[in-house]
This record gives sequence, C-alpha cells and structure tokens, in this order.
Amino acid sequence: MAFWRLFSTTTKKNHHSPLLISVVPNPNPVICFVSTFILRSYSSSFLITKTPKSQKKRRKKKESARTKHVQHESERIQHFENILHRDNHFRFFIKTKDFLCKQPQQILRLDDAGKLYRELGFPRGRKVLKFTQRHPLVFQTYRHSNDKIWLGFTDFMEAFLEEEKFIMDKMEKDRIDVVRKLLMMSAKKRIPLSKIYHCRSLFGIPEDFRDRVRSYPQYFNTVVEEDGKRVLELVSWDQKLAVSALERAFMVDEDGAKKAFQFKVKHGKLLDLGEQDERKLNLLNTLPLVSPYSDGSSLDLWTLEAEKYRVGVIHEFLSLTLEKRASIHHLVEFKEELSLTKHTYAMLLKQPRSFYLAGTEMNWVVFLKDAYGEDGVLIHKDPLVVFNEKLFEFADKKEVDI
Repeated sequence: MAFWRLFSTTTKKNHHSPLLISVVPNPNPVICFVSTFILRSYSSSFLITKTPKSQKKRRKKKESARTKHVQHESERIQHFENILHRDNHFRFFIKTKDFLCKQPQQILRLDDAGKLYRELGFPRGRKVLKFTQRHPLVFQTYRHSNDKIWLGFTDFMEAFLEEEKFIMDKMEKDRIDVVRKLLMMSAKKRIPLSKIYHCRSLFGIPEDFRDRVRSYPQYFNTVVEEDGKRVLELVSWDQKLAVSALERAFMVDEDGAKKAFQFKVKHGKLLDLGEQDERKLNLLNTLPLVSPYSDGSSLDLWTLEAEKYRVGVIHEFLSLTLEKRASIHHLVEFKEELSLTKHTYAMLLKQPRSFYLAGTEMNWVVFLKDAYGEDGVLIHKDPLVVFNEKLFEFADKKEVDI
C-alpha cells in the first residue's frame, strides 16, 4: 500500500510528464472485466429506439372540401376537367391582361406589379417577372428614363386588343339583350352594376359597359342609392325575350327537353313499379317546369315548384354565358337576384342529365352538358369564344410563326 501511495503521489507531482501514466488500483479485476464486457456488448448505440421513416405507415390526410373532388375518378368527364386545367394555366395571363387594360397607357411599374399577386393571379412570394416571361409574345418589360422597370403589352398583343374591341362593338346589341334577360330573371328586376361588372368576362360584356348603358334609356335606368351604390333597373318588359333556352329546345326536340331534368317521386316498394312505369311517374312530377322568368321569390322555399324554378333559372343563366359554364363564385354573386339557396350545390348534383360539376367541393364549376359535344367542344361558339381560343394559342407561344 505504501508503494501505491508513493506512486500516486509521484504522478500527481509529475502530471505534466508524458512518460508517467496514472494507474488506479482495482481490488477485483474480474468484476471490472465483466462489467466492461457487458457495457460494450449491450451499448445503447446499437439499439434502434425509433422506427425508420421508410418503415413508418403514412397516414392519409383527411380530404377537406378544399381538396376533395366533386366527381369520383371513375365518373369524371375528362374534357370538362381539362377546361379547368386550362383556366389554371392561363390565370396569370387573363388577370394581368384585364388589369393592364384598365391602367393609364396600359402600363404598370414592375415594383408595383410584384405586390399585386391577387389582382394579377400569381402566388404570393413569387417573382412576377418569371410569370411575364412565360408569355413573351404578350408582355414586355422596358427600363424608363428614371431607371424604373415597367410592364406593358407587346406590339403583337396590342393588335389583338384592337381586334377584341372590334368584336365587342359588333356584339354590343347581343350583350344588351343578355343584360336585359338577367334583369328580367332577377327578383326585383334590378341588379347592382358592380355585380354585372365583376362577372363581365362571363357574359362577354366590355369593360366600359357601365358607361354604355346610358345609350339605352329605353331599356335601362341607373339609380344611385344612399350608400352610393349604382343599381341598374329594367325599364320595360319584353315578352319576346322571356323565353328560356329550354323552351326553345322543347319546340325542336320535345323528348330531349322532357329528359333535361328529373324530379323523382318517393314511393314504397309495395308499388312494385317497373323501370318504365317509374320513369312515367317521375315525368308527371317533373312537368310542367317553372319558367325562370316568373317570380321565383314568391314561391315557398322548400316546395317542388321552388326547386323547379331554381333549377330552371340556373339552366337559363348558364345558357346566357359565353362558354355555358359558371363557377360557384359567379352564382353566389347573383344569389339574391336569382333567389338561390345555400343548397344549390346539392340540388345541381341531383340533375346529372343537364349539369356536370367539376373541380373541388369548395371551388366547383357547373357546365351545361347539352351545350357541348361528345368531344368536349362547344356546339355553338360565340365570336368572342373563337377569339379567346386564338388568343390562348398565341399566348402560349415563345416566338411568332413566320
């Protein structure tokens, strides 16, 4: 023991010497060896304490109304869904074109454009310049004398805008009739001008429509309410316009018009009806239809007649649009005027013969199926629809064809 005390004391005094190694005596070397072996053999570093990510079961995210599709994958009509994909593809182009057309000299400073992500239709936080570069034949940027970069149209695009204005002027009488029919369908025969303006592209109405209505005092009267809201009122009723598209189709194809809607009769199994008898019973319940130009606000809300009216008024509303379709936002815009309810979505799903709903449950679009052929192309195209198709084709190109 004296040796060990002497050795440990010596090492403490000479701990800076690299040749001396401190040795601590172990009274039981066997236990020390066994404990060291156990620690090395069963070290926690060799144990898998967490399941690897590759072996974890991925939980499926619950579908919400924002992401859940209206139609099941097996029931989707692809050419209608493709139209929505096209709209998403050209969202920036359409919104930026409309916004620039309203600006003085049709130009916008690029720094200001980067803050207008809602108005121009690009995701927040992205650079607007990257989106303009996707359409080099439509948009161009140039540096002003004050060293600021500005965004505007190319010379090719300005030629397209002149052609669009020519078509708008040519179709003005037809657009006036569309607005007259909208007023005739409305509950109080009056609609705020702001609502018509917000949905102007849906009906092909020009940007300056609020000024053009002054040239038609025989049809319209503009009233300014106490809150400053300008409301368009119907001056005179025209019975020739009060004929729906379905009524006109009934004269040409009576059987096809009868099959447009179906309001099923609830009956018990004891009746033991065949398919043909059930179809006749449902037809008796469906006809007669309620004209969309009647006063739907006077009908009891949950009666069959009220539902017939709401279905008919949406059918007529879609027939007045350029592409025979409208989104939920367009229908909500005219909810009060057309006497619609919050159950419009469920109501349209029950009429698959005439309507097809595409998109998600929160952001859906309703199509008028009879207006499209089996290939998904509109049967009757408005001149503005033909122009827009040509414009989309031009906007997607990188260089001009020679």
